[in-house]
Amino acid sequence: MNDHRVSMSIGEEAAGSRDLRAVGLWHQMQAAPFLALVALEADQITKLCVRESLTLGEALPQDSWLRMTHVVNPGIFLGIPASPLLSVLLPSLMILASLVLYWRLERTNDTLLNLGTGLFIGGSLGNLVDRIAYGHVTDFVELITSGGQVRTIFNVADMCAILGIVILEIFLIRYIVRLIREKGLHYNPVAPHMARLLHKRQPK
Repeated sequence: MNDHRVSMSIGEEAAGSRDLRAVGLWHQMQAAPFLALVALEADQITKLCVRESLTLGEALPQDSWLRMTHVVNPGIFLGIPASPLLSVLLPSLMILASLVLYWRLERTNDTLLNLGTGLFIGGSLGNLVDRIAYGHVTDFVELITSGGQVRTIFNVADMCAILGIVILEIFLIRYIVRLIREKGLHYNPVAPHMARLLHKRQPK
Protein backbone atom coordinates (compact mmCIF):
# COMPACT_ATOMS: atom_id res chain seq x y z
CA MET A 1 0.00 0.00 0.00
CA ASN A 2 2.83 2.35 0.93
CA ASP A 3 4.67 1.45 -2.29
CA HIS A 4 1.53 2.23 -4.25
CA ARG A 5 1.24 5.65 -2.58
CA VAL A 6 4.91 6.38 -3.22
CA SER A 7 4.56 5.47 -6.90
CA MET A 8 1.46 7.64 -7.17
CA SER A 9 3.31 10.54 -5.53
CA ILE A 10 6.26 10.14 -7.90
CA GLY A 11 3.91 9.98 -10.85
CA GLU A 12 2.07 13.11 -9.72
CA GLU A 13 5.37 14.97 -9.26
CA ALA A 14 6.54 13.94 -12.72
CA ALA A 15 3.23 15.01 -14.25
CA GLY A 16 3.41 18.28 -12.37
CA SER A 17 6.92 18.98 -13.61
CA ARG A 18 5.84 18.21 -17.16
CA ASP A 19 2.91 20.59 -16.77
CA LEU A 20 5.22 23.31 -15.46
CA ARG A 21 7.60 22.84 -18.38
CA ALA A 22 4.69 22.95 -20.80
CA VAL A 23 3.36 26.14 -19.21
CA GLY A 24 6.83 27.69 -19.29
CA LEU A 25 7.28 26.80 -22.96
CA TRP A 26 3.83 28.18 -23.76
CA HIS A 27 4.66 31.50 -22.07
CA GLN A 28 7.98 31.67 -23.91
CA MET A 29 6.23 31.04 -27.23
CA GLN A 30 3.74 33.80 -26.45
CA ALA A 31 6.49 36.29 -25.52
CA ALA A 32 7.49 37.08 -29.12
CA PRO A 33 3.93 37.76 -30.43
CA PHE A 34 3.13 39.86 -27.36
CA LEU A 35 6.31 41.91 -27.69
CA ALA A 36 5.67 42.39 -31.41
CA LEU A 37 2.19 43.69 -30.65
CA VAL A 38 3.52 46.10 -27.99
CA ALA A 39 6.20 47.42 -30.36
CA LEU A 40 3.64 47.86 -33.15
CA GLU A 41 1.21 49.72 -30.90
CA ALA A 42 3.91 51.98 -29.43
CA ASP A 43 5.12 52.87 -32.91
CA GLN A 44 1.67 53.63 -34.30
CA ILE A 45 0.61 55.68 -31.26
CA THR A 46 3.75 57.85 -31.33
CA LYS A 47 3.38 58.43 -35.07
CA LEU A 48 -0.26 59.40 -34.63
CA CYS A 49 0.68 61.89 -31.90
CA VAL A 50 3.33 63.44 -34.16
CA ARG A 51 0.95 63.73 -37.13
CA GLU A 52 -1.70 65.34 -34.91
CA SER A 53 0.66 67.69 -33.03
CA LEU A 54 3.21 68.87 -35.62
CA THR A 55 2.83 70.11 -39.16
CA LEU A 56 5.08 68.55 -41.78
CA GLY A 57 8.60 69.90 -41.32
CA GLU A 58 7.94 71.42 -37.86
CA ALA A 59 10.53 70.71 -35.18
CA LEU A 60 10.49 70.96 -31.37
CA PRO A 61 12.66 72.32 -29.81
CA GLN A 62 14.24 74.36 -32.58
CA ASP A 63 17.85 74.46 -31.35
CA SER A 64 18.80 71.07 -29.94
CA TRP A 65 20.94 68.09 -30.92
CA LEU A 66 17.94 65.84 -30.21
CA ARG A 67 14.51 67.03 -31.23
CA MET A 68 11.13 65.93 -32.58
CA THR A 69 10.71 66.74 -36.27
CA HIS A 70 7.77 65.67 -38.41
CA VAL A 71 9.05 64.29 -41.73
CA VAL A 72 7.96 61.59 -44.17
CA ASN A 73 10.17 58.91 -45.68
CA PRO A 74 8.99 57.45 -49.01
CA GLY A 75 11.96 55.09 -49.16
CA ILE A 76 13.08 52.28 -46.88
CA PHE A 77 15.16 52.12 -43.72
CA LEU A 78 16.64 55.47 -42.54
CA GLY A 79 15.59 57.31 -45.70
CA ILE A 80 17.33 55.06 -48.25
CA PRO A 81 15.60 55.69 -51.62
CA ALA A 82 13.53 52.81 -52.98
CA SER A 83 10.56 52.22 -55.27
CA PRO A 84 7.12 51.75 -53.67
CA LEU A 85 7.16 48.06 -54.60
CA LEU A 86 10.60 47.44 -53.09
CA SER A 87 9.73 49.41 -49.93
CA VAL A 88 6.88 46.95 -49.30
CA LEU A 89 8.43 43.76 -50.67
CA LEU A 90 11.77 43.94 -48.85
CA PRO A 91 10.36 44.37 -45.31
CA SER A 92 7.80 41.64 -46.03
CA LEU A 93 10.55 39.20 -47.03
CA MET A 94 12.58 40.09 -43.93
CA ILE A 95 9.55 39.51 -41.70
CA LEU A 96 8.97 36.14 -43.39
CA ALA A 97 12.62 35.18 -42.89
CA SER A 98 12.48 36.04 -39.18
CA LEU A 99 9.28 34.00 -38.79
CA VAL A 100 10.95 30.99 -40.43
CA LEU A 101 13.95 31.38 -38.11
CA TYR A 102 11.68 31.59 -35.09
CA TRP A 103 9.65 28.55 -36.22
CA ARG A 104 12.80 26.45 -36.69
CA LEU A 105 14.48 27.45 -33.41
CA GLU A 106 11.65 28.20 -30.98
CA ARG A 107 12.23 24.81 -29.31
CA THR A 108 15.43 26.26 -27.85
CA ASN A 109 13.13 28.21 -25.52
CA ASP A 110 15.67 31.05 -25.60
CA THR A 111 14.78 34.47 -24.24
CA LEU A 112 17.01 36.24 -26.77
CA LEU A 113 15.21 34.55 -29.65
CA ASN A 114 11.84 35.68 -28.34
CA LEU A 115 13.01 39.23 -27.62
CA GLY A 116 14.79 39.67 -30.93
CA THR A 117 11.98 38.20 -33.03
CA GLY A 118 9.27 40.17 -31.26
CA LEU A 119 11.08 43.51 -31.52
CA PHE A 120 12.12 43.03 -35.12
CA ILE A 121 8.70 41.90 -36.38
CA GLY A 122 6.86 44.58 -34.39
CA GLY A 123 9.12 47.33 -35.70
CA SER A 124 9.05 46.07 -39.27
CA LEU A 125 5.27 45.81 -39.20
CA GLY A 126 5.01 49.35 -37.85
CA ASN A 127 6.77 50.81 -40.88
CA LEU A 128 5.07 48.39 -43.27
CA VAL A 129 1.64 49.56 -42.07
CA ASP A 130 2.66 53.15 -42.84
CA ARG A 131 3.85 52.29 -46.35
CA ILE A 132 0.66 50.42 -47.19
CA ALA A 133 -1.71 52.98 -45.61
CA TYR A 134 0.01 56.26 -46.57
CA GLY A 135 2.68 55.42 -49.15
CA HIS A 136 5.42 56.68 -46.82
CA VAL A 137 6.73 56.30 -43.26
CA THR A 138 6.40 58.97 -40.57
CA ASP A 139 9.76 59.74 -38.92
CA PHE A 140 10.17 62.15 -36.04
CA VAL A 141 13.22 61.45 -33.83
CA GLU A 142 15.94 63.75 -35.21
CA LEU A 143 19.54 63.38 -34.07
CA ILE A 144 22.05 66.11 -35.03
CA THR A 145 25.75 65.74 -34.27
CA SER A 146 29.14 67.07 -35.42
CA GLY A 147 28.07 70.69 -35.51
CA GLY A 148 24.89 69.99 -37.42
CA GLN A 149 26.63 68.12 -40.27
CA VAL A 150 25.36 64.64 -39.41
CA ARG A 151 21.59 64.34 -39.34
CA THR A 152 19.55 61.20 -38.75
CA ILE A 153 15.77 60.92 -38.49
CA PHE A 154 14.04 57.73 -37.39
CA ASN A 155 11.07 56.45 -35.40
CA VAL A 156 10.14 53.89 -32.74
CA ALA A 157 9.75 51.15 -35.36
CA ASP A 158 13.32 51.71 -36.57
CA MET A 159 14.66 51.49 -33.01
CA CYS A 160 12.75 48.26 -32.34
CA ALA A 161 13.86 46.69 -35.62
CA ILE A 162 17.54 47.57 -35.08
CA LEU A 163 17.49 46.33 -31.49
CA GLY A 164 15.76 43.15 -32.64
CA ILE A 165 18.43 42.50 -35.28
CA VAL A 166 21.23 43.00 -32.74
CA ILE A 167 19.59 40.62 -30.25
CA LEU A 168 18.99 38.00 -32.96
CA GLU A 169 22.63 38.23 -34.05
CA ILE A 170 23.76 37.64 -30.46
CA PHE A 171 21.39 34.68 -30.19
CA LEU A 172 22.61 33.11 -33.46
CA ILE A 173 26.28 33.51 -32.56
CA ARG A 174 25.70 31.96 -29.15
CA TYR A 175 23.60 29.17 -30.67
CA ILE A 176 26.24 28.30 -33.29
CA VAL A 177 29.05 28.39 -30.73
CA ARG A 178 27.06 26.05 -28.47
CA LEU A 179 26.50 23.62 -31.35
CA ILE A 180 30.18 23.61 -32.25
CA ARG A 181 31.16 22.99 -28.62
CA GLU A 182 28.74 20.08 -28.36
CA LYS A 183 29.61 18.44 -31.70
CA GLY A 184 33.25 19.38 -32.14
CA LEU A 185 35.31 22.08 -33.84
CA HIS A 186 34.86 20.54 -37.29
CA TYR A 187 31.06 20.68 -37.11
CA ASN A 188 29.40 22.82 -39.76
CA PRO A 189 25.96 23.98 -38.53
CA VAL A 190 24.83 24.70 -42.10
CA ALA A 191 25.72 21.24 -43.47
CA PRO A 192 22.68 19.32 -42.07
CA HIS A 193 20.25 21.85 -43.55
CA MET A 194 22.00 21.76 -46.93
CA ALA A 195 21.99 17.96 -46.89
CA ARG A 196 18.23 17.86 -46.26
CA LEU A 197 17.64 20.43 -49.00
CA LEU A 198 19.71 18.49 -51.55
CA HIS A 199 18.04 15.22 -50.56
CA LYS A 200 14.61 16.73 -51.26
CA ARG A 201 15.72 17.87 -54.70
CA GLN A 202 17.09 14.46 -55.73
CA PRO A 203 14.86 12.71 -58.30
CA LYS A 204 13.09 9.66 -56.95
